[in-house]
Amino acid sequence: MTPITVVEGRRVPLSNLDKVLYPATGTTKGEVLHYYAATAAEFLLAHLRDRPLSFLRYPDGPDGQLFFTKNPPPGTPSWVHTAPVPHHEKEQARQVVVQDLASLMWAANLVVEFHTPQWRAEAPGTADRMVFDLDPGAPATVVECCTVALWLRERLAADGLEAYGKTSGSKGLHLLVPVEPTASERVSAYAKTLAVEAEKELPDLVVHRMRRSLRPGKVFVDFSQNAAAKTTATPYTLRARAEPAVSAPVTWAEIEACRRPGALVFLAGAMAERLDRYGDLLAPLTEPDRGRPIPDTP
Repeated sequence: MTPITVVEGRRVPLSNLDKVLYPATGTTKGEVLHYYAATAAEFLLAHLRDRPLSFLRYPDGPDGQLFFTKNPPPGTPSWVHTAPVPHHEKEQARQVVVQDLASLMWAANLVVEFHTPQWRAEAPGTADRMVFDLDPGAPATVVECCTVALWLRERLAADGLEAYGKTSGSKGLHLLVPVEPTASERVSAYAKTLAVEAEKELPDLVVHRMRRSLRPGKVFVDFSQNAAAKTTATPYTLRARAEPAVSAPVTWAEIEACRRPGALVFLAGAMAERLDRYGDLLAPLTEPDRGRPIPDTP
């Protein structure tokens, strides 16, 4: 029988709590749910709130089947909030919007990575943040990503924009920038301009095109996640990797000091102490009126 827990007055089934999801560390599903409930909930919810959720599910762990969906999964409780979103294939499509702890635990029980767009449900396609996904092509690592991140920080600052960093939870780094609400197409165009500029300034280190043959030894500055249809791993989500790595916010001092590939890897078990020390390093992204206007692109 699936155990039922009550979260904020809602009955939430929590299944297979002893199942090992991350064999490399022996981390069970129960430990994953504990991370979300006891460690990450307050901070994760702030970044999920009002944003349509896409699910990357891995119910048998990262070595099992992975599948990505934007539609509410079968059996979604009636009390889980959903919102209409513009999908090309369905005019009346809806997606889950996680607004509270009960909904978070229901979603976490499905074993998911949480992915969200750069816009909120009440304003589809109007971005209030910009993202750069810095993805290293071997033998480049997160060390090279940090060098590129520092260049982008200074370039963004020259345009009056402030960047915040987090690990991807995989090999790379994400830069997030609060912006004045702006059409996603315009944000994408500006982000592409900076990616192209980064390649010109750092030709031995940066590539802005996705072609795999161009990427060995360089950092791919992926600006495409600013498109309205794209999503990015939400801060504090666990990733479907060999270990329970978190997409964790990092300080600029940590980025500046990064000298080895494993320097910016944070597992679920380390996050409570880290949150006690820093709080939410990405809190400015959730503050109203924090975004600054992006300049016009040529």
